[in-house]
Amino acid sequence: MSDPSPFAEKLISNIERVIIGKRQVIELAVIGLLSEGHLLIEDVPGVGKTMLARSVACSLGVVFSRIQFTPDMLPSDITGISFFNQSKQEFEYRPGPIMANIVLTDEINRATPKTQSALLEAMQERQVTVDGVSHPLPRPFMVLATQNPIEYEGTFPLPEAQKDRFLMRVKLGYPDKRDEMLLLDRQKHHHPLQDLEPVAGAEELMSAQQSVREVHVSEAIARYIVDLVDSTRNHPEITLGASPRGSLGLYRASQARAWIRARDYVLPDDVKALVRSVLAHRMIVSPKARLREVRAEELLDELLLKVAVPGGEGVEQPAASRS
Repeated sequence: MSDPSPFAEKLISNIERVIIGKRQVIELAVIGLLSEGHLLIEDVPGVGKTMLARSVACSLGVVFSRIQFTPDMLPSDITGISFFNQSKQEFEYRPGPIMANIVLTDEINRATPKTQSALLEAMQERQVTVDGVSHPLPRPFMVLATQNPIEYEGTFPLPEAQKDRFLMRVKLGYPDKRDEMLLLDRQKHHHPLQDLEPVAGAEELMSAQQSVREVHVSEAIARYIVDLVDSTRNHPEITLGASPRGSLGLYRASQARAWIRARDYVLPDDVKALVRSVLAHRMIVSPKARLREVRAEELLDELLLKVAVPGGEGVEQPAASRS
């Protein structure tokens, strides 16, 4: 397998020209991209959620679409409509903004549950169905959704089925003072996004995605992933544990993290580094735990200490790597 690190590095470095001081979050976004997953970016206004999504699209030179979610939005505003063409005397499909490679759904929790549900088929099956006819989405395809966790008026919490379709939930957080000074300097005359050029293309990305799936995951590592996810279903302070989709998401994301680091095998450290981002948003903490302000991330840290980490056989490399 060819060394994949140059692809990831040029993508991350290019995005860092816009999103300053957040390399770890950018890497998670690239991991989501390589895993063919979707990203939920949850944070306060003004920290760069939208800019992260736009920077990913600009760096790849693919079709980008932005959907501003509002309470009066209809599902057809996302998926498109079927209309009768009088000149041709037949029905035609007019694509909606979901028909793009990178789709930014801004403030997703401002739309009603009915409108939010229009994304379910697109995110899972890579197609939309309008008037009984299915239309495939372009490849590659990724949804980056943003939401403000502290604003509740006029918002509708994402249903569990919706959240479960996001591979990861990430938070940007505030920049430190040094990075914020650099941000002011870079935007003195114009926004750096205006100068951002593509460093990769759709074909190169899809080739990388295929290579990620070839990364070796030993049986012990796979068992470790299943044990971690299963432990979320049996914890007394967790009402709803992570789904099997969470196991698969952790598996795929761990492959992508190993690939970025130029390895063709997954280590337990890859799994540990991604547990919070992949599993926390899929869990519901019990009411008693919420009263004590216990967060899902804290419970996952506790489970990481309890679940046995694979030993020698868990980090065994494939034969091709040892030769």
